[in-house]
Amino acid sequence: MSGSRSIIGTIVKNFIQSFKPRQLKGNFAGKDYFGNKYYEIPADPQRGRRKPSRWFEPLDKEEYCQELPAEWEAWLRGRRDFAPTEEELQKNLELMRMKKQNALLIAQEQAAATDKLDKTETLSRPTVPFPKYGEYENYPGEKT
Repeated sequence: MSGSRSIIGTIVKNFIQSFKPRQLKGNFAGKDYFGNKYYEIPADPQRGRRKPSRWFEPLDKEEYCQELPAEWEAWLRGRRDFAPTEEELQKNLELMRMKKQNALLIAQEQAAATDKLDKTETLSRPTVPFPKYGEYENYPGEKT
């Protein structure tokens, strides 16, 4: 009998909680340098939501292939608990630009180095024909 009371009590409690207002709009979490906006509805264990709901609104809603910064993507997928700060985003953006610039300089240096090599000067290796061994057959049943 006491088990039925707890079931009825749970049903009544859940029925009453269903009338309480829920958060349908997300809290603004931030914006990235592409112009995407990020939102979150925090976790509410009392309502059965154990993980926060996170999403983003792209700048161009028609484009399906969006580029996201790594920090925001980690936040969206739940790999990090807190949204990235502006300082962190700026620092990583400067680091990304520096790496692109260094890669461009290295590519230019390599292109200049290959241009300096004389095209006529090649590594000369004597051409050696493929070895032929007497104990092996070239064709089945035929020895050379």
